[in-house]
Amino acid sequence: QVQLVESGGGLVQPGGSLRLSCAASGIIFSIYHMGWYRQAPGKQRELVAVITRASSTNYADFVEGRFTISRDNAKNTVYLQMNGLKPEDTAVYYCNARRSSPWNDYWGQGTQVSVSS
Repeated sequence: QVQLVESGGGLVQPGGSLRLSCAASGIIFSIYHMGWYRQAPGKQRELVAVITRASSTNYADFVEGRFTISRDNAKNTVYLQMNGLKPEDTAVYYCNARRSSPWNDYWGQGTQVSVSS
């Protein structure tokens, strides 16, 4: 049974920081590309950052150097360090594990991030 469990969300003031974690089980973590997505109320889910199984990274334009995605294959965990948070970063953040051959695509339940003064 595959599980992706996010943690680390919460309420933070503008300019603050949060570190999200996603612990995976039931998969061979090291062979999966891992990603963070977010969905704000009334909006579609969008990509935030991805890290490939080779640890190459890619970020959405809106990140603007504020976030860092990383992975620890020994702990089956992917992280998203978020600095300089803005109110528009408020959303539910979801962890994703994906591989293409064969196709597998798994999602966590999400963790709420709220940025407000």
